[in-house]
Amino acid sequence: MQRLRTTTIAVISALGLTAVLTGCGVTGGSGDVTLKLVAADYGDNDANSSRHYWDDLVKDYEAQHPGVKVDVSVYSWTDVDRKVKEMTDAGQAPDMAQIGAYADYAAKDELYRADDVLSISTQADFVSQLVSAGQVHGVQYGMPFAASTRLLFYNKTLFDQAHIDPPKTWDELAADARALKDKGVKYPYALPLGPEEAQAETMQWLLSGGGGYVDTVGTYGIDASQNVQTFTWLKNKLVGKGLTGPVAPGKLNRADAFTAFADGEVGMLNGHPSLMQMAARKGVKFGMVTMPGVTGPSRSVMGVADWMMAFKKNGHREQIRDFLDFVYSEKNVLDFSRTYDLLPVTTTASAAMSGSGQDKDIRPFLQQLPLSELYPVGKTSWASVSADIKKQIGQAVDPTGSAVSVLGQIQSAAVAADSAQP
Repeated sequence: MQRLRTTTIAVISALGLTAVLTGCGVTGGSGDVTLKLVAADYGDNDANSSRHYWDDLVKDYEAQHPGVKVDVSVYSWTDVDRKVKEMTDAGQAPDMAQIGAYADYAAKDELYRADDVLSISTQADFVSQLVSAGQVHGVQYGMPFAASTRLLFYNKTLFDQAHIDPPKTWDELAADARALKDKGVKYPYALPLGPEEAQAETMQWLLSGGGGYVDTVGTYGIDASQNVQTFTWLKNKLVGKGLTGPVAPGKLNRADAFTAFADGEVGMLNGHPSLMQMAARKGVKFGMVTMPGVTGPSRSVMGVADWMMAFKKNGHREQIRDFLDFVYSEKNVLDFSRTYDLLPVTTTASAAMSGSGQDKDIRPFLQQLPLSELYPVGKTSWASVSADIKKQIGQAVDPTGSAVSVLGQIQSAAVAADSAQP
């Protein structure tokens, strides 16, 4: 993932006018149509930036569809959500956006329904759990684009030097972190609660403590007793003991923690599949286990999905439909998933990956997806709540902070944001 850098791709083709677009019988009107897509960057350097994936895909699509151009702008995860909001607020919504949330746009009636812009076969191919997460009031607006689950990564070399085994419980994790610190490991356990992706690390720990962001009926319960106990334990047993490294958790971003792991400076951290590629490139020997819980491996694991959405403003429904059917073909879904070590969002691509020898390393993540718990992205307030978590949660483990106070403040703001939504 690229930090603080914006990359824009303008895909320019000289295409002749046509009245009827080829492929799937889509009617395009009396002239060329340009579809505008804003997408997030999943690469961690220029060489593997997502702009290369979209460049190749668009080139293939345009070759098969005279009369349609696709203009893709790729932004870092630091910038992409803000950029889409700025565009829509200015009345210049793109035709499609591939970002981290969709429900707030659906609530404003700015999006097409998924069945408006997908063929029946494409929509039916999505992994069922992701379909549910893409719904607002029972209607699907969010189309899953990429998915991942999380496992606890550990550096095998550092563990061997400290003569320790991968932890299964919180107490074992704390003991391992102490042994790693005694061996001079810079980050015994990396706890990234910085503004880049604090909501992910937070949710992983809440689930492992038996809690979560919402209760069984979908009501926010961020300050529930289990969650307060979890962050109190983190503050007292890890952060307060100096076992999370030299950077305060509230200032440590996930990307920086991943880089430190790939540099051999981290003993343990929660990671998604793309960390495998980063670590392997640097020659780090690593293992992966289920996130420890209070008394054993966590029964709940976190799943994450990023979303594609289609805006109604420009009125290109038929062209969007044809393009998205191409995007979600088995070949393109597999290409993207394999390039960035992510989980496919369709059942056909998932089956292909499960049965392929080249994808054996990602199977532990793939097996977790059907049982994972996702962010409450169907709540139209989630975007603002997530932003609030990113901003405040680090204080819950700060020496001057209080888990009760910080989680209570986030809960109060979440309830207010939820009440304000239609």
